[in-house]
Amino acid sequence: MPKFVDAALRRQEVVEAVFRIVAADGLERASLREVADEAELAVGSVRHYFASSDELLAHSFGVVVDRIAGRLETAEARLAGTAPGSEEHRSGVLTLLGELLPLDEERAVDACVWMAFKNAARTRPFLAPEADRSHRTVAAVVGRLMMDLAAARDGGADGPDRQQLVTEAERLLATLDGLTMHALLQPEWMTAQMCHDVLEAHLASLGGRGTSH
Repeated sequence: MPKFVDAALRRQEVVEAVFRIVAADGLERASLREVADEAELAVGSVRHYFASSDELLAHSFGVVVDRIAGRLETAEARLAGTAPGSEEHRSGVLTLLGELLPLDEERAVDACVWMAFKNAARTRPFLAPEADRSHRTVAAVVGRLMMDLAAARDGGADGPDRQQLVTEAERLLATLDGLTMHALLQPEWMTAQMCHDVLEAHLASLGGRGTSH
């Protein structure tokens, strides 16, 4: 009797092999043959689940975007139950944004893979849809956070200035991207604690430290 193979599980094993290769050696080595070797499968077995290298890479990009989006969604839901201006809220904001940073091994691998795919999307059009979804997902979370911080800081008097919100949201996104890249390239210097300290200082400049005057 042939052995039953869980297709979803096997696809996930192949994707995890892609992640290990990308994190260790970069996206260029993530060919079907290399991935098959890493997953300890025959190339034909990988082709059974992914018809081409492009299909495999696009799917893998989607998986890492889903992982990060899922962590953001969970952290955002927890943050929604806290009072703006409280210590609990401040801690929740740091936790939320920390999901985008390589603060532990799991997030470091995801961040490395995520950045590699986003960069590759510049020259590989088949990755563009996931790159766009990735940006929109993170930008939406940051945008909602900036609106909450501004409302708490200003007391909802006249409502936040839209252009200022956009500017500050983009500044925060750039800070997160910069911290991620710096931590991946210089982990001995840009440690998890340093990332936390820099992010905390940036939030304080936005009125994020308790959102009080």
